[in-house]
Amino acid sequence: MDNRIKSLFEQKPQGLLSVYFTAGYPNLEDTVPIILELEKNGVDLIEVGMPFSDPLADGPTIQQSSDIALRNGMTIPKLFEQLKDIRQQTQIPLVLMGYLNPVMQYGVERFCQKAQEVGIDGIILPDLPLSDYVREYKQMFEQHNLSKIFLVTPQTPEKRIREIDSHTNGFVYMVSSASTTGSTNGKAVANTDYFQRVRQMELRNPSLIGFGIHDNDTFSQACQHAKGAIIGSAFIKALAQEGSLQENIESFIQRIRN
Repeated sequence: MDNRIKSLFEQKPQGLLSVYFTAGYPNLEDTVPIILELEKNGVDLIEVGMPFSDPLADGPTIQQSSDIALRNGMTIPKLFEQLKDIRQQTQIPLVLMGYLNPVMQYGVERFCQKAQEVGIDGIILPDLPLSDYVREYKQMFEQHNLSKIFLVTPQTPEKRIREIDSHTNGFVYMVSSASTTGSTNGKAVANTDYFQRVRQMELRNPSLIGFGIHDNDTFSQACQHAKGAIIGSAFIKALAQEGSLQENIESFIQRIRN
């Protein structure tokens, strides 16, 4: 599969910064402006969150942003409408991240078709079981040139990691620790045995570390163990601060990079 995610890892093999935000937060029509500002400030990959009322893997910050986005009126059809011209404005790799229930309500095949149509490169659905994906949806995702990205954790056994790697065609999302998103208790980059174990497996896909990455220190340490890192909750908090989107995004990315 050849898409923007694969090209990104070929062009920049180390130090990648991926940023997650919730579509429709803080305001309904902020989705595209946030994408463009993130690219302008040197982010390498963007994960656009599809808000859901019961986000199992997410901590309080992203849960709250999802609640606000839903109350703002964000839906999957609305998100696709916002993104319909995005590829006329940017070629940055874009991943949609969310949960299976809203995608099934929309229709999985219809979802894949629309994602390809607007120029989405990958999909993350943490609650989609690997076996269900392989049996029912893998051919559909590949037909629409969508990378399906799976999560692994410190508790995932080697056999399972290798199985996930064999069915992944973007990157492996390494959850830093047994926690929800947004944890800043120091465990995000402390699990070096886990990081080294995965690295020594020499997977065919590159990996990014997420959950608990929130500042320059944790980002830099994560980059020592993987191709880069994913930041979500800390960025959501930055968006909620006083000031313009442009100012908040620029200052946040500068703090992470520097």
